[in-house]
Amino acid sequence: MVFRRRTFAVVVLAVSAALTPVAAPALASPEPPARLAPLGEDFLWGVAASGFQSEGHAPDSNWSRYAAGGKVEDPYRDSIDFFSRYRSDIQLAKQLGVRVYRIGIEWARVQPQPGVWDEDGLRFYDDVVATIRAAGMRPMLTIDHWVHPGWVADRGGWDNPGVVADWLANARVVVDRFAAADPLWVTFNEPIANVAMEIGLGGRPVTAMRAIQDRMAQAHNGIYDYIHARQPGAMVTSNVAYVPAGEEAVNGYFVDSIAAKLDYMGIDYYYGLSPDTLGSQAALKDMWTRPLQPEGIYYALQHYSRKFPGKPLYIVENGMPTENGAPRADGYTRADNLRDNIYWIQRAKADGMNVIGYNYWSLTDNYEWGSYTPRFGLYTVDVLTDPTLTRKPTDAVPAYTEITRAGGVPADYRPTRDPQPCSLVDAVASCTDPVTVPR
Repeated sequence: MVFRRRTFAVVVLAVSAALTPVAAPALASPEPPARLAPLGEDFLWGVAASGFQSEGHAPDSNWSRYAAGGKVEDPYRDSIDFFSRYRSDIQLAKQLGVRVYRIGIEWARVQPQPGVWDEDGLRFYDDVVATIRAAGMRPMLTIDHWVHPGWVADRGGWDNPGVVADWLANARVVVDRFAAADPLWVTFNEPIANVAMEIGLGGRPVTAMRAIQDRMAQAHNGIYDYIHARQPGAMVTSNVAYVPAGEEAVNGYFVDSIAAKLDYMGIDYYYGLSPDTLGSQAALKDMWTRPLQPEGIYYALQHYSRKFPGKPLYIVENGMPTENGAPRADGYTRADNLRDNIYWIQRAKADGMNVIGYNYWSLTDNYEWGSYTPRFGLYTVDVLTDPTLTRKPTDAVPAYTEITRAGGVPADYRPTRDPQPCSLVDAVASCTDPVTVPR
């Protein structure tokens, strides 16, 4: 999930990019179809989660230290205790009808010391992956979701040139262990957010930003061929947190550094941007007040379909935050937002974009990198007041179940929210050539 504390830095970059002249796209968007086709039997519907955010029982890591050291709002506790409850959570996903279950293989859990791998930690993930497969789903495995062992932090984290060799040593163990399960692979989750945390919470110097990106790119490129050697036909990505108006300025350097070793483009889309929100810190401060703009998922897919023509595109994360599960001030329900996002994915597919999958973030509420206040779950969990950690379904559970069974929203569906007349999600292109909805 997108790291909260980087918002204002990203906004500065986004505004700068939005004010930079950009040529209008050569091809105008097609006319909106009156009826939409379903996404097809091969489309990969999924749910997403990460290790640290959901597992609990956390070993020593950079993030367990941040939480214990008071650098964030809420103590970690045991999050939603996926560590003990993974079997029942995976069954909840199965009941949704999804085909993909994304998890992270926590480096800190499987390699507690240099050169030492914990067999119990690896067996835990053996059981999780086996349970996913037994439920008829394909695992999507994230090797690095912003968390590394405490001993790596002691060596300087990603500011240490030796971290690449350390990371690759662990990644090879993970690949050797799980390649036979035929997972989809994510090397680094939202790498630029990882860089921001290394600097903002890890205390690494701002001047190390480019070197950290280069090391992560080197690690991605280094494990890519290893994965393909162990798993012929593997699909490997590093998913980006899509930044409205500033995607190339923020993520372009890293994506270009690994472009030759991307089997599919993983995109996380959450929030939009438009001229009326550019100057409002109040509208951007909290996750649950940021503009959602579901049509922006179309623009995000359009951006990467133009950057990488024909390459498979996968929405690795998308969801809607609420404040402690309360109704949103804008009146948007989780079910309506989900259906609206899927409508725009179907539109993208109808317009020729090679969209192959969609993961909802997340199956359950979890620890949103320092706070339990933002709630994204299809099932809500009140960690701070409910010791039973009961999974309570939101209105999006039946909505997503209906979507996966039908292959999308109905052919005559219309979004509950009109698209912005001048969205900045894909910079000037989404103002000069805006999408429309048939009436």
